[in-house]
Amino acid sequence: MDPKPLYLNGQWVTSENTIEVNNPATGEIIASVSTVDREGVAQAIADAQAAFDPWRKLTATQRSDMLMSIADAMTARFDEISRIITLENGKALSQSEGEVRLTIDHFRWFAEEGRRAYGRIIPNQVDGLRHLVLRHPIGVVGAIAPWNFPLLLAVRKVAPGMAAGCPVILKPATQTCLSAIALAECMDQVGVPAGVFQMLVGKASEISGEMLSNPDCRKITFTGSTPVGKILMRGAAETVTKLSLELGGNGPFIVYDDADLAAAVDGLMIAKFRNTGQSCIGANRVYVQASVYDAFVDAFVARVKKLKIGNGLDEGVDIGAMVDEAGLEHAIQHIEDAKQRGGRVLAGGGRWGDVGTFLEPTVIADVPHDATCMHDEIFAPVAPIARFDTEEEALRLANDTPYGLSAYAYTENVHRALRSAEALEAGSICINAGVPTTSQCPFGGLKESGQGRELGIEGLDAFFETKHVAIGLNDS
Repeated sequence: MDPKPLYLNGQWVTSENTIEVNNPATGEIIASVSTVDREGVAQAIADAQAAFDPWRKLTATQRSDMLMSIADAMTARFDEISRIITLENGKALSQSEGEVRLTIDHFRWFAEEGRRAYGRIIPNQVDGLRHLVLRHPIGVVGAIAPWNFPLLLAVRKVAPGMAAGCPVILKPATQTCLSAIALAECMDQVGVPAGVFQMLVGKASEISGEMLSNPDCRKITFTGSTPVGKILMRGAAETVTKLSLELGGNGPFIVYDDADLAAAVDGLMIAKFRNTGQSCIGANRVYVQASVYDAFVDAFVARVKKLKIGNGLDEGVDIGAMVDEAGLEHAIQHIEDAKQRGGRVLAGGGRWGDVGTFLEPTVIADVPHDATCMHDEIFAPVAPIARFDTEEEALRLANDTPYGLSAYAYTENVHRALRSAEALEAGSICINAGVPTTSQCPFGGLKESGQGRELGIEGLDAFFETKHVAIGLNDS
């Protein structure tokens, strides 16, 4: 098959060196994609730098109109792009459709918010001076996106960067770069100026290495693992490159004894099994108060056993394939470790089918606190459950992690809800809800889950530098 091209400086470019993209549900190769070397990355940064001044000098309204046009182009290809995501990622088609809807909403949100990137005038304390605060786009941005929400998490970086006046170079995950090509096609279709958006694929170390060392790349925004985030932090120290990092998670899900148990089961089904459990903000550990433990576990297991597993393109599928064999094996290791430590597998527990990388949705009860799945990010449709006695114990266990990306709690007591929200050490907290993310609210982690925020006004602020201008006035 002919290799798919990259989008560089307004041109579609192919190369002899390629990577293959597989469908995790079937194991079939569905595309080959061109790659670039480090020299190609340097050229992309140079082209982006050349595009920077003309792009930032456009009015905010002109950039807003461009982002709205991109959203319209994606809307016109909604079904096609949703299908691409399922083919390359493995998730159920309905969940890919949800990803595309929120992606389009991100473009529209930042198109509107980019028109409100205000500076301010500060009252002076010294006669003859006036003080202005101006916002200045940071410059060329390197955006590194993961495979689990390949389009959505790319656009959380691309849309605010472009809205702020920054050219953006997108490096998608190699497993899921076809949706990034579709995004580039939409950019090309609506006439985004050359160099303002570029999409390239290649060796991660070469691409990130050039972005970190090149003085024209002023910011890197990354979603991925904490170990890789730390590598980027060390590299950024050499050039003081600005970083936004959304890293690993280990989200606790607390069910108090006064919770609406049916609502808590509904919430956990979403928080745990959305995207086949491959979500940074997913519920990783479940803590249920002792007096309602058995009732909750029984109700939850009954729901899990009804989930339909299969190819994400098939009708009614809830659990699709995991992205690759390594992720599947990692999850099985977590399950076996929990069993060896006394956990009881009440649903699932093993590989599903003879083709593809499928894992049965799994529930493990009575998981001890020293099991690896209670400390490491599972990133799979595996729900380990433990009991607790008091609110203080639940919060202590929930915070006993170096991560702090998401946390969930179910309670009908408003006092307990507020205490939990204040005590839980996470950047996104859901009280009686299963999904926290929305375009207009900030998203990011505490502790080793990252630094900076995406989405909301904070997500736009991340692409600006702040200038203070002091003006001396002549009284004559």
